[in-house]
Amino acid sequence: MSDTEMTNSTPNTEFSPPCSPQQKFEQLMKDTRTSARKKLSQLTLKEKVSLLTAADFWRTKAIPEKGIPAVKTSDGPNGARGGIFVGGTKAALFPCGVSLAATWNKDLLYEVGQHLADEVKARSANILLAPTVCMHRHPLGGRNFESFSEDPLLTGKLAAQYIRGLQEKGVAATIKHFVGNEQETHRLTIDSLIQERPLREIYLRPFEIAVREANPWALMTSYNLINGTHADMHDHTLRTILRGEWGYDGAVVSDWGGTNSTVESILAGCDIEFPYSPKWRFDKVTQAIQDGKISEGDVDRAAENVLTLVERLKGDDMAEEQAEREDNREETRALIRAAGAEGLTLLKNEGGVLPLNAKTTRVAVIGPNANRAIAGGGGSASLNPYYNTIPLDSIRAASEAEITFAQGCHIHKWLPVASRFCKDKSGKPGVSIEWFAGDRFQGDPVVVQRRTNTDLFLWDSAPISEVGPEWSAVATTYLTSNSTGTHTVSFMSVGPGKLYVNGKLEMDLWDWTEEGEAMFDGSVDYLVKVEMEAGKPVELRVEMTNELRPIAKQKQFGITHKYGGCRIGFKEEDQVDFLQEAVEAAKAADVAVVIVGLDAEWESEGYDRQTMDLPSDGSQDRLIEAVVKANPRTVVINQSGTPVTMPWVDRVPAIIQGWYQGQEAGNALADVLFGFKNPSGKLPSTFPKRIQDAPAYNNWPGENLKVNYGEGLYIGYRYYERALVEPLFAFGHGLSYTTFEYGRPSLNSKILTPHNTIELCFAVSNIGSVAGAETVQIYVRDDKSRLPRPEKELVAFEKVFLEAGETVHLRINLDKHAVGYYDTAIPSWIAEEGTFNVLIGASSADVKYTIPFEVKESFTWIF
Repeated sequence: MSDTEMTNSTPNTEFSPPCSPQQKFEQLMKDTRTSARKKLSQLTLKEKVSLLTAADFWRTKAIPEKGIPAVKTSDGPNGARGGIFVGGTKAALFPCGVSLAATWNKDLLYEVGQHLADEVKARSANILLAPTVCMHRHPLGGRNFESFSEDPLLTGKLAAQYIRGLQEKGVAATIKHFVGNEQETHRLTIDSLIQERPLREIYLRPFEIAVREANPWALMTSYNLINGTHADMHDHTLRTILRGEWGYDGAVVSDWGGTNSTVESILAGCDIEFPYSPKWRFDKVTQAIQDGKISEGDVDRAAENVLTLVERLKGDDMAEEQAEREDNREETRALIRAAGAEGLTLLKNEGGVLPLNAKTTRVAVIGPNANRAIAGGGGSASLNPYYNTIPLDSIRAASEAEITFAQGCHIHKWLPVASRFCKDKSGKPGVSIEWFAGDRFQGDPVVVQRRTNTDLFLWDSAPISEVGPEWSAVATTYLTSNSTGTHTVSFMSVGPGKLYVNGKLEMDLWDWTEEGEAMFDGSVDYLVKVEMEAGKPVELRVEMTNELRPIAKQKQFGITHKYGGCRIGFKEEDQVDFLQEAVEAAKAADVAVVIVGLDAEWESEGYDRQTMDLPSDGSQDRLIEAVVKANPRTVVINQSGTPVTMPWVDRVPAIIQGWYQGQEAGNALADVLFGFKNPSGKLPSTFPKRIQDAPAYNNWPGENLKVNYGEGLYIGYRYYERALVEPLFAFGHGLSYTTFEYGRPSLNSKILTPHNTIELCFAVSNIGSVAGAETVQIYVRDDKSRLPRPEKELVAFEKVFLEAGETVHLRINLDKHAVGYYDTAIPSWIAEEGTFNVLIGASSADVKYTIPFEVKESFTWIF
């Protein structure tokens, strides 16, 4: 048996040697601030004011005559999409945030950041709008898949490494959304009512850790209000805490369209309004100075932060922005595949069903997600990947067994986009769009384009410079079905829209009033039945403009035009009984692999889920029950970014939580199913048995545009342990194909003081027959506290990779942050005198050892 020693210690910059890389980096940051101040001193007031809003949708303002370049942003967080929301430059699609968090691997997050930096540069961008560190407050959160965890320490530690990976390659991270943005329902206007202790200990904590350990160069405010004030103008969080207590020196940007005032926003410390808009800045800033509401010094402070960001990224580089390009590297593909496999979380494995072995001769691959790429969630996290891998194809490639497939059921929220059935008039795949200046289709088209996707989300890709801010467009495509029957076409529109089928008006949404969930500001999805013959094209023509709809919004927002677009979906009439086909396939197989879950329509920015049940209408649950009855050797893979109810959990022997694994999702899954990779994922959030058990169940999603964070400190495992509610699967849970054994721990000191750490030492051994990885989780419990505290809290974690028979000796340092809580009466962080216990475990519910230590005398700190 071989022995290895590991420690979680990181260099303390206070004691770094002269000319250390850390000190060189800090000096560089000081130099950029000095250079920014020098450039600021050369600017006129008008020029300084111009820096406080974006130049367009993605870029900051350039002032070439003063040597100030623009910098370009790109959406993340699981890839660098570039400048077009739908159908843009192809890019690497990484596993989603919750899947990366399920790896519990800080080194991996750093490596992901490094590769993402290269992708950002390939999009000719300088700033990635990531990571997302909002908390998993409720299982139905629409963007939970994009965020990391329910635990602030896990979230903050992983975010810090992700940020370091990006910024050490010269790309700015933009940590978001600051703060209290745990839901999408009414996200622009909801008021998050959060008491000071949970605000500090839960929701601000990931940002605090990331600022302390990685110093993100940019930070994005959230859309919501916090205790009555919009986040972009919230003095307490932005000026008192972020700038004051934490000493943050980066640039603060609003979320897109998330600036809500002129004076208050600038005074609080929101430096840049994104995207370009004349609504709150420009002349209004100058007028506010003249009226004495703000000073030129306030503008100088914000402009200096913008210039410092530009200096960090480009300095004096005035080179013309290059065209976006692809950079499809083998090493990035390999990293995505490995990261995907490492995040897969084995929840259950009775009877040794997994891994599938060489004796398996017939495998039935079943389910609505088995033969399509479910690579990521929707909204800002979406992009056009270099490629996708499909589970069915990957399973076939990995095994010599006979593989059969049955779909089992449909789970569409909206009909699938019609793109693969569509060609333009020339016969090329896609849609032709004729653009007109003005919103009344007058004159000849000014621009003619071809798009490959019938999801025509045009908010960031309309040719505004040619057609102007008010435009109209005609999109035409020819749809050909593979079968004869009564098929279905769907249509939703952002602005006014009309759909013609073979010249006949079928859907008139010119003055629609009922809002849907797709495309952020679109109508509901309307359906029309169309009789079609196999191989015979049908012409679809859409007339649309970018007038704001519903019309009532024009008065509400004081604008008449915004963005336009439409979405065309298509589904052929079913020809088979999918459920019966699945049962027959399962009966004939040695093992059934059922791949179910959600997708980018069910989990997305812009809206929350409405139920924890698998969609839709129980069809997936019925499928699983029928398959496991037909074949007891059934493996279920659930692809989702959030928990789902599992009424079949006791009858299915093996379950994998599949998350969204990016472009290598199929290959990563096959690697784990067949044992080429040993699963090592651990749940970064608790899976409850039912939605009613969720901590925030009684305070979700709020009423009258207010949501009370009434559960306080007790989110996730903190709640389940305090309330004695048994979850379906506990925080930190995850199985392996091997077995690990923990050695008895020791401490180098039993006393923790303000200026020292205590070192926890113990061994972990792989006593199984195959190599594997274990995540060791360290919790601390305060035996007696003046204020209520959770039963225990995660304070450290380490992932170890062990060959069969190998032992590693871990040394984990614990400091004041492991014992403190925030006392609003002081107000500061405090470590109270008394006894604490270190709990060492494989999950929050699987504690192996407990060992006590003391704080002899209470002490406090700010940051």
